[in-house]
Amino acid sequence: MLTDLGLDALWEYRSGYEAPADFDAFWASTLAEAREHDLAVDLTPVETPLRTLDVYDVTYSGFGGHRLRAWLRLPRGAEGPLPAIVQFHGYGGSRGSALQELHWASAGYAHLQVDVRGQGGVTPDPVGSGPAYPGHLTRGIESRETYVYRRIFTDAVRAVDTARALEHVDPARVAVLGNSQGGGIALATAGLVPDVAALHAQAPFLCDFRRASLIGGERPYVELSRYLADHRDAVSRVFDVLSYFDGVGFAARATAPAWFSVGLMDGIVPPSTVFGAYHEYQGPKELAVWEYNGHEAGGADDVRAVLDGFQPILTSTKELT
Repeated sequence: MLTDLGLDALWEYRSGYEAPADFDAFWASTLAEAREHDLAVDLTPVETPLRTLDVYDVTYSGFGGHRLRAWLRLPRGAEGPLPAIVQFHGYGGSRGSALQELHWASAGYAHLQVDVRGQGGVTPDPVGSGPAYPGHLTRGIESRETYVYRRIFTDAVRAVDTARALEHVDPARVAVLGNSQGGGIALATAGLVPDVAALHAQAPFLCDFRRASLIGGERPYVELSRYLADHRDAVSRVFDVLSYFDGVGFAARATAPAWFSVGLMDGIVPPSTVFGAYHEYQGPKELAVWEYNGHEAGGADDVRAVLDGFQPILTSTKELT
């Protein structure tokens, strides 16, 4: 069943989110601090039974100089520099196996699949946290400086820096994408790196926090509402912190060609929160609406549409400005 507004109302919906006055200054200083650390990119070849792709285990430096992990998949024998896809995974997940997500490299792209710190993969988060509801969404939410997504979004920007530093990659042709949390991270990255080539945000999480906390009845958003139920006097402070991390704010700063998708029966990411970000997005954009799908949105149909949409953008050579 529908989990949010009807389709006509969704097209009319506009988020009540307002960015803090120092949003851009906060992120500029955060990224400048991170970029004081050498990326120190290291590639280790991975033996696989694949005959058409090469796979590398990548490490690089993110927020605080902390070492992060990713897979790099390359078409075997392709002559570079190649267009690149930087992919982020869903909430609590991981970069998965070296043998998964093979379609991007099979389509001719260099594919950097990032392992988000402190979640289900192999990348730790060495920074501690104050009181939090079980999960990741409220970790470090006492302040904007300590909130976990400050580190995660910074890591994502550094992943784009890493892709651009690879000899295999054309730095002018790097796109970002992901599903759910990955879509939210990709959207934030597109807002923080104004010259990424393209964006795909499939059912993006981390948008329109205030509304999501009120109508989202499943995890992860319920982690936020339950935290606030226990910390009744923290509502104003929490949403002040989250105002620096809301996908609606990043959408208002992103200009790359973008493909969004949403399932109207999504019980995890309320559809109106996706529409809230989509309506604020400043670049050329499309939104695929799947009336009878949930959090998977269009699934493989989204992938096919994005492969078709990215192709003319990422296969033409252009100079990075």
